[in-house]
Amino acid sequence: MTFGFPPSSAASMSPAAGPSAASTNPLARVLEPEEWAAAGIPLLRNPREVVTGLHARHRPRLSTAVVAVLDPDERLRASASFTRRPAPADGWMFRNALLAQLRRIIPHDLRRRTPVRTAVLLHCREGDGRWTEEDGAWMWGLRDACTLHGLRCGAYITLTRDGWQVLGEGRGGRHPNARSAPSALDLTGAPPALTRTGGVTSEVLRRAAAR
Repeated sequence: MTFGFPPSSAASMSPAAGPSAASTNPLARVLEPEEWAAAGIPLLRNPREVVTGLHARHRPRLSTAVVAVLDPDERLRASASFTRRPAPADGWMFRNALLAQLRRIIPHDLRRRTPVRTAVLLHCREGDGRWTEEDGAWMWGLRDACTLHGLRCGAYITLTRDGWQVLGEGRGGRHPNARSAPSALDLTGAPPALTRTGGVTSEVLRRAAAR
């Protein structure tokens, strides 16, 4: 399968196991903006529609992550949201949390020669839309979670008080934002989407933060 990334050293690691010796440095589990932009991440045809839909479904607050799986027509097939506890940003920990959510909401596509579904991540956080090391850790985690679940790695989107921003693309808008009320959700003519919520705090993140 080709995702536009070099092979991941974590692809052969069990999510329940501890990090390998090659990935014990948290700084190695961060993707820089240049790496992300050059990785061939598929562009969303209508990012505003995706962001608005996820915002309406999950009503994310600060420190909330929303992972969603889109079909080739960019229709939502499944999504989940969870809130992480305050802890140092670590791509391995984020990878495990995202993978746990993906396994809950949708079967893997590892038997396919080429992935047909795409996972995107919306992260509601403090600050503005500029890249941070925490964003880089989420990017690393999303990339590896997609690899381990047989999905294409899609967009990483920040949601702040200033609005939303698709990092690496330069596309964004003021609404919705971290303080705006969710719009009415219109499901007319849309297939039913499997949407579940990961609870107040992801169990994976609780275990990883306790280490």
